[in-house]
Amino acid sequence: MDVTGRRGRADPGAPIRVLLVDDEALMRAGLRLMVDGVDGIAVVGEAADGVEAIEAARELDPDVILMDIRMPRMNGIEATLALNAAGARARIVALTAFDTDDFLLGALRGGALSFLLKDADPEVVLGSIRDAAAGRARVSPAALSRLIALAARPAESSARSPAERAAAPPETITPREWEIGRLVARGLTNAEVADALHLGQATVKTHLASLFAKLHVTNRVQLAIRVLEHDG
Repeated sequence: MDVTGRRGRADPGAPIRVLLVDDEALMRAGLRLMVDGVDGIAVVGEAADGVEAIEAARELDPDVILMDIRMPRMNGIEATLALNAAGARARIVALTAFDTDDFLLGALRGGALSFLLKDADPEVVLGSIRDAAAGRARVSPAALSRLIALAARPAESSARSPAERAAAPPETITPREWEIGRLVARGLTNAEVADALHLGQATVKTHLASLFAKLHVTNRVQLAIRVLEHDG
């Protein structure tokens, strides 16, 4: 199967094809019981580590991968990086607990679309899968607060001087683009950004598309992390 050069679902009218990746068989079984056959979602396969996940993605061509972060042999970050480097079509949702913060941040930087807490309610799991299939990131408010704290923590910005963490945006990014990026990092929607800056929503979308390209990110969560890392 050729997984390069394609993004998004091959057939939007078909069931959402999901690959479950977790080194705990009980966790995979629980997820399968929770989502398989519900609301147009079909579990098409399972994998116990990142190596198996890459092979399964090539063979099964899933729309969404629920990817555990901490696994033997190849962890979820390494697998996510490898799949994205290969141009895999599947959107990746990282599975995590709050005791794996550094792994989680690495997964989002590496190309995961969003993440899901392992103790999430069934409706949250189902919603996350549907959002991922549509290309939408989903992060719970509590988890987003944790991510912001991680991205902006002193340990990661202490090597930079106050001048380096000042208001000026990174090179090549316009002041307007950076202003919009900061509002997105605060959690504002496109409509709210447009209202705050007295712009049209189409203009906001154009600036965001430019920001995504310049910062090499694929969703609003990754954009927020990059903005917060720079501003410290």
